[in-house]
Amino acid sequence: MIAIIDYDAGNIKSVQKACEALSGETVKVTGDGSEILAADRVILPGVGAFGSAMERLIERGLDDVVRTVADSGRPFLGICLGLQLLFEESEESPNVAGLGVLSGRILRIPEEGGLRVPHIGWNSLTFPNEGRLFDGVGEEPFVYFVHSYYLKAEDAAIVRARTAYGVEIDASVESGNVFATQFHPEKSGKTGLAILKNFLAV
Repeated sequence: MIAIIDYDAGNIKSVQKACEALSGETVKVTGDGSEILAADRVILPGVGAFGSAMERLIERGLDDVVRTVADSGRPFLGICLGLQLLFEESEESPNVAGLGVLSGRILRIPEEGGLRVPHIGWNSLTFPNEGRLFDGVGEEPFVYFVHSYYLKAEDAAIVRARTAYGVEIDASVESGNVFATQFHPEKSGKTGLAILKNFLAV
């Protein structure tokens, strides 16, 4: 079973439909910790504010559930806000601790050089390190972003994809069984479906 964590942060239906089409498996959208812990694979999607998302996760006891899954060796994927929450802190919500599964900071995209924030649209990826999510997707594929904050990972070795939007953005990470993308694979056409398919095959 594939579990998609529901904590009222949106961005769920398109992820669910894509995973169902690619896997042929049951995809359970749930905020029940026991169901999440019973899943073979877990996805944490999300859009919105870092602080309020962390508050909802903690209220429902899902912060510890995510950490348990991350420690379990089962494939785990964070998408967009789901990536940001895996890290320690965000400039969006000072003094709010993230999940701390991975080390790094979430920073505000600077409004310089006429760039619009939030960053909404298609950007190409480069690959500083080989990553399982990107097997067979080709060089510099385009994927879809919607965000105002970006990841600066503490350990460059976990960064599998980057993009440039005024600053260099760590667009995807992989550490053991934990994967995450700042972009939306479920909204990124054939490339995004290939990325999700690679996750489902881990």
